[in-house]
Amino acid sequence: MKLQLLGVNHKTAPVEVRERLAVPEWRLEEATRKLLQHTGVAECVVFSTCNRVEFAVASESGVDLHSFIRDYLLTDVSALREYLYEHSGDDVVRHVFRVAASLDSMIIGESQILGQVKHSYAIGKAVGSVHSNLDALLSRAFSVAKRVRTETAIGSSVVSVASVAVELARKIFGSLHGRTVYVVGAGKMSELAARHLQSHGAETIFVSNRTHESALRMAERVGGTAIHFDQLYGTADQADIVITSTGAPHAIFRRDHGELFMHRRKNRPMFFIDIAVPRDVDPSMSQVEGIFVYDIDDLQHVVEANVSDRGREAARAEQLVEEEVERFRRRIQSLDAVPTIVALQQRLEQIRQSEVDRLRGRLGPLSPEQETAIENLTRSIVNKILHAPITTLKGFSGSDQLASTAEFLRSIFGIENDASHWNGASGISKDDISKASDKPLDHTLSVASDENEIAEQKPGSRR
Repeated sequence: MKLQLLGVNHKTAPVEVRERLAVPEWRLEEATRKLLQHTGVAECVVFSTCNRVEFAVASESGVDLHSFIRDYLLTDVSALREYLYEHSGDDVVRHVFRVAASLDSMIIGESQILGQVKHSYAIGKAVGSVHSNLDALLSRAFSVAKRVRTETAIGSSVVSVASVAVELARKIFGSLHGRTVYVVGAGKMSELAARHLQSHGAETIFVSNRTHESALRMAERVGGTAIHFDQLYGTADQADIVITSTGAPHAIFRRDHGELFMHRRKNRPMFFIDIAVPRDVDPSMSQVEGIFVYDIDDLQHVVEANVSDRGREAARAEQLVEEEVERFRRRIQSLDAVPTIVALQQRLEQIRQSEVDRLRGRLGPLSPEQETAIENLTRSIVNKILHAPITTLKGFSGSDQLASTAEFLRSIFGIENDASHWNGASGISKDDISKASDKPLDHTLSVASDENEIAEQKPGSRR
C-alpha cells in the first residue's frame, strides 16, 4: 500500500494562499468523504488548521492529489505548485509524526495541533476512510507525540498565540488593565487568547458567534457577556482588542467598518488579532489610522523571535521522531509476513485438531490429565515445526524474497492459494488475524517481529 500526502503550511505558503485551500471545520467531513471517493483512494484523512491544509491517502498504486484539489476546491493548482509539498512512503510517516509532535507548528511545542490531528482521525473513522494503514500510522503518531512531550522539554514555557497577543497588545496600549476584549467566533484558540489577556488585566469580555448558544457557553467559561452576531457591527467599537476566528469564507471586517469604529471611538486605538484562515479582517483595515491588525503570519514573526533558544530540545525531539520512523518501518515490514504466518498457524492447527480427534476415537474417553498431556504435547510439536518457517519469513520481511518464500511455504504445507493474495497486502484486517489467533491483534503483530515469541505462540487456539 502506497502512502501519499499533499499540502501547504505556514512555512511554504503565505496566508493569502492558504486561505484559498482552506477547509473549514464544518466542511472537514465532506472533504474527507469526497477524497475517499477520488480515483484510487483506499484510505484518507484531511488535516486542516489555520496553519496547514493537508490531504493524506493510502492507495494501491498512487493517487493524483493535484486533480483532487482542482476538482474539490475549484482551484487552479498550476498557479499554486510552488507552495505545495508532496510526500510519499517514509516521508509521509515522518511528516505526520512531526505534525502530531508539534515540530512542524508555527509555535513549536504547542499542544493544540495534537487535538486537531485527533479530530481529523475521528472524522476519518466516522466516515469509514481510516482503516488498517492510516489507523496504524495515526495511532503511532499519537504515541510519538506523547513520547516527545514526555522525554523532552519542548512543551515547557511554550510561546503561544495567547502570549504573543498579550505582548503585542502591551506595545499598543501599555497597560492592559481595564481593557475590553471582544471575541468573535467560539474557537478554542480564541478562548485561550481571551483568557490570557484577561489574566494580564483585561476587564470586560464580549463573545459573539453565529451560533449564539456557542457564544453563551464560551461567555460563561470566561466570565464574559454573549452578544448576538447580528449586533456585531453595532457593538464591536466598544472593544479595545478584537480576537477573531470564525471560519467565514470571506472577511467579516472591512475598511469601512474600521472607519466607522474609529469615528465612534473618537480615534482611540483598536487592536485586531485575526487568527482565522481565510482571514476575517480585510488587510485594508490596517490602513485606517488607529487600527492595528495582526494576522496569523504576523504572529509567526513574533513567535520566531521568541523561540530561538529552544533549538536543543527541538533537535532532541527530531531525533526521537527519526527513531520512531524506523521503528514504524520495521513494524510495517513485519506485517507483510503476517498473513502467511497466520495461514501456517491455521493449517497446522487444523492438522493437529484432526489427529487429536482421531486419537480420541481410538482411545475412547480420556481423563482430564490425559487430555491436558495430549494438548500440551501436540501444541509443543506444532510450535517447534512452525519456528523455522516463521523465522525465515521474518528474515525476509520487506524484501523481494518474501513473496517467493511465502509461496513455497504455502505449497509444501498444502495451504490453499486463494489466501495467497494476503501476502504482501497492506490492508490486513483485525478480524482476519484475530480469528486465526487466540492473542490480541497487537500481540499477533509483535509476534511477527519477535523470533522468540513466534516460537512460543499457540497457533489458532479455539476460544
